[in-house]
Amino acid sequence: MSRTPINQLGDNQSLDQAFQATDKQLRVNRQGGKYILLKLADRTGTISGMLWNADESTFEAFQRGDYVSCRGRTQLHNNQLQIIVSEIRRLDEDQVERGDFDRFDSDQAARLGERLAEILGSLQNVHLRRLGQIYLDDTEWLQRLRSAPAAVSNHHAYPGGLLRHTVDLMELVQSVGPRYDGVDVDLLTFGAFLHDLGKVEELAGGSESGYTDRGQLVGHLVIGVQDLGDRIRRLAELTGEAFPEALQMQLEHLILSHHGTLEFGSPKIPQTLEAIALHHLDNLDAKMASAQSVIAADIGGDPNWTNYQPALGRKLWKPRT
Repeated sequence: MSRTPINQLGDNQSLDQAFQATDKQLRVNRQGGKYILLKLADRTGTISGMLWNADESTFEAFQRGDYVSCRGRTQLHNNQLQIIVSEIRRLDEDQVERGDFDRFDSDQAARLGERLAEILGSLQNVHLRRLGQIYLDDTEWLQRLRSAPAAVSNHHAYPGGLLRHTVDLMELVQSVGPRYDGVDVDLLTFGAFLHDLGKVEELAGGSESGYTDRGQLVGHLVIGVQDLGDRIRRLAELTGEAFPEALQMQLEHLILSHHGTLEFGSPKIPQTLEAIALHHLDNLDAKMASAQSVIAADIGGDPNWTNYQPALGRKLWKPRT
């Protein structure tokens, strides 16, 4: 089945092609009619879809993560392209070209995995270096990290995005940290490694984009602290040495405070130099990745500006290439 990638779709374009339905919601309009709100994806991005005059049987005919064939037409709505779907049906996996949908880059993941091991192995603090090796020796967990997304939407929301974000942030803190007196760069680097690792358990992997039950009920901050405690206990069993209590508390604080404010989900606000730096550098990397993604996926006709982005409250200038 031939198809046009999402990032090449234009306004008022008829289509009949395959997508991956990463989300679906059955809703009721003001007149009492039912419709299905869709999130459709391929390897180049995502787009919203609307199927009017729907019913429960159509809604139940496919599941989140399934491949579907959609017939319809694109439409600009509030400066955002969407698809008005007239017909949708489920496809078997052998009916689609998996390369059109798979965003996981195994070669890049291998390179990032090597870089991660290199940075952790270069730490001067022996306790942190040994603890890093405990994580790296868990091959099953490491494989999950390699393919995990960093988010359901917003920044690094693709398979392998979590590892990309983690390594980029570790390199960023190693560059910025030494500029400030009193900052323990090894501690800051390890905090960058730890800060989002709970997302390996929080977010559903594979074809379904969403949260696990544990992710919904507990969240990646607490999951990360729990996992850290388990691995510190494992390290103590292997070495016969107690892990420094003060160092463990600082690592826990880095995880719990990295969102920066209580209203953004941090149970504690940053109270150490390393926690302050981690919060702002993490936010920088996330915001830059999000903006780059918006620019890359923009399908507006203006060569200089993206469409207005409600989540950002602005348009973005497109860099000259």
